[in-house]
Amino acid sequence: MKPNNAPSKARIAETLTMKVVADFARAGVRALLAIPLACVAILTAGGCAVSYMTPSFGANMSVFTDSDIKAVLAKQPAANFPASIALARVQEPNYRSHTTRGFGKGRYSVVTVRDVETNEDIRRIADLPDVADAIPISRMLLEDRLDSDRPLRRAAAALHADMLLLYTFDTGFYIDDAASPLTVLTLGLSPHKRIRVVTTASAVLVDVRTGYVYGAVDSTARRDNLASAWTDRDTVDRDRIKTEREAFEGLLSEFGTLWRRVATDKPQHASASIR
Repeated sequence: MKPNNAPSKARIAETLTMKVVADFARAGVRALLAIPLACVAILTAGGCAVSYMTPSFGANMSVFTDSDIKAVLAKQPAANFPASIALARVQEPNYRSHTTRGFGKGRYSVVTVRDVETNEDIRRIADLPDVADAIPISRMLLEDRLDSDRPLRRAAAALHADMLLLYTFDTGFYIDDAASPLTVLTLGLSPHKRIRVVTTASAVLVDVRTGYVYGAVDSTARRDNLASAWTDRDTVDRDRIKTEREAFEGLLSEFGTLWRRVATDKPQHASASIR
């Protein structure tokens, strides 16, 4: 026999709804978009599905190159060799993922927490021919306003770097053959759907002194999975990181090819002041 003090279905639904709202309020405005989807289960099965807020997108890399043709052609390489290379991961403004968020306001943000990259990756770049050192840019050196490449070049100059390697991850989650990526993935509502994670890692190598662009590279990785395999946010995020990791490894290989070409042309480079 049902106890008299047992909570009613309406009370349970109200409690679960309040919990979901509180959870997503802590996660941010973007995550609130998941509430209507996540709470469908409250009305149908007396429970609430778990939602995963997909990461924000990559940075617009054109921010770091001059749009004026004459200005672009006037820039010249000025790095010394062996060259010291500063590294910075850039993402779209107000970037956030399950594990980290970007710093700075303006046309892009900078991620200084390395949830994809490893110390071995940094050493891999540092071990390339004619590389003196590879140094990630610290948040302590960053300006709050980020509207062009100049704040990052100034931070790299503070590290006495000759070149600046800027890279970004553009990761999207797609259900079946959908053309547009999801911004919120609701777990458990479509167990038979196939979800594809696609990451394109892109990078541009810039002269710290002049802003001259030595070259750009990119690499793409894909990972397919059934929605039923994703039971919580941490599981989804592990697949996100694995996909970004695979794309980054491909990017490092492409950068190695670019660097050998840059190093071969090094006799043409001469010192110059920061412009």
